[in-house]
Amino acid sequence: MTQYRDPATALQYVNSFEEKDGLSADQLMDSKIRGGLTYNDFLILPGKIEFPASVVQLKSRLTKKITLNTPFVSSPMDTVTESEMAIYMALLGGIGIIQHNCSPDEQADMVRKVKKYENGFINDPVVLGPDATVHEAKVLKQKLGFAGYPITENGKVPGKLLGIVTSRDLQFVEDDSALVGSVMTTNLITAKKGVTLIEGNEILKKTKKGKLPIIDDNGNFVSMLSRTDLMKNENYPLASKHPVTKQLLCGAAIGTIEADKERLTKLVEAGLDVVVVDSSQGNSVFQLNMIKWIKETFPELQIIAGNVVTKEQAASLIQAGADGLRIGMGSGSICITQEVMACGRPQGTAVYNVSKFANEFGIPTMADGGIQNIGHIMKALALGSSTIMMGGMLAGTTEAPGEYFFRDGKRLKTYRGMGSIDAMQKTDVKGNAATSRYFSESDKVLVAQGVSGAVVDKGSVNKFIPYLYNGLQHSCQDIGVKSLETLREEVVKKNVRFEFRTASAQMEGGINNLHSFEKRLYD
Repeated sequence: MTQYRDPATALQYVNSFEEKDGLSADQLMDSKIRGGLTYNDFLILPGKIEFPASVVQLKSRLTKKITLNTPFVSSPMDTVTESEMAIYMALLGGIGIIQHNCSPDEQADMVRKVKKYENGFINDPVVLGPDATVHEAKVLKQKLGFAGYPITENGKVPGKLLGIVTSRDLQFVEDDSALVGSVMTTNLITAKKGVTLIEGNEILKKTKKGKLPIIDDNGNFVSMLSRTDLMKNENYPLASKHPVTKQLLCGAAIGTIEADKERLTKLVEAGLDVVVVDSSQGNSVFQLNMIKWIKETFPELQIIAGNVVTKEQAASLIQAGADGLRIGMGSGSICITQEVMACGRPQGTAVYNVSKFANEFGIPTMADGGIQNIGHIMKALALGSSTIMMGGMLAGTTEAPGEYFFRDGKRLKTYRGMGSIDAMQKTDVKGNAATSRYFSESDKVLVAQGVSGAVVDKGSVNKFIPYLYNGLQHSCQDIGVKSLETLREEVVKKNVRFEFRTASAQMEGGINNLHSFEKRLYD
């Protein structure tokens, strides 16, 4: 008769094994055994659920000095990230990197829109003098999209505060030649200079006013708080903000040519928080020189360098002064670099090897390319990346640039790689951002490393990003970790385990044997 073990000793028995089930990250990513792997080639084995998914923390480092509440970054592509995408990425806890396939002034204006969208203290508000006309105030409202202009004696900041003109003051005034000094509200609730942001917001809540002017001891207007921003704070609790100014964080990309130095100067003046030095192959003397120049000229500006896929590439950029690394070469959904150039690396292997190396120097990494779903995001983070960059995942959303069009009964938006012929031909010879990314600005014949296409309407990122966020929380719950930081620690300790999966195993893990189905990922 077979002698079985006592069920009460099952945990003790499994813990006595020399090695846990599955593979460690090192074993999984041993290129000598399996070659290069990407996200579909493996799974993460489940752990023990001991907490609700809602408690999982997704804070992640973007650079040495910048931490985000979510690991989501939008790609600097001209069909993905301009000011609107960057605003909502920041509001939802991530960050947007504004594309540079445009003029420096256009890019700087986009950065400025993000920085002015939500404020703590508004230190450079639009101010009018009492002699300005109602017509001027109405024109400003149409141009800027808001009303609520402080009126100072000299029409400047600082200046003696006389009143404030709001939409209500202007609404029923038919005489556009009337002076704002005659229609402004003068019975104001104000706060003294030195008031904290929390105290100021409490005053707004109690008084139910739309604006709170801040004055100095002499009655001079110096700054302002807005009720609109207070409401944004409540609606977007995870928003990525500068710790001092409380403005939304914003990133932008530049190339590596001489003209990009002037471009970056304008971006910094607009309030840029982090710059991505954008190149398909980051280990170049052009990027190394650019990083060194940025560090000397703007020492407080954080730099994300790349793209890289090997330790050797990463070492050069880290030594030059990079504060973060961008990983990926030829793995994007619209990228054909590996096919055309025979150069690159499978993304899973690239993320693991570069992240493991960069972690020795305290440099966060970003997985850029190959992300198609929540599972891919989770795997990239488990392999060591701190954040993930999304292009195709966000293309087609309401906030992505471009107009919708219909084809074959589906609502679509254009999506193209920055190495596509269409993108490289967009700019002029004075500063061709797209071609310089591929070191092709002087080429007579352009060699494409990307394609142009279309993607299906995904709706607003206001729904899509929370779907990704909640999905990651549930994934961490299944793995048995309460935070992304804990995830990386447990991977290093070899407690989080992986399993290689064959092509047939990949088919098994997908939808099969159905006549038809509808794949709705979120509502």
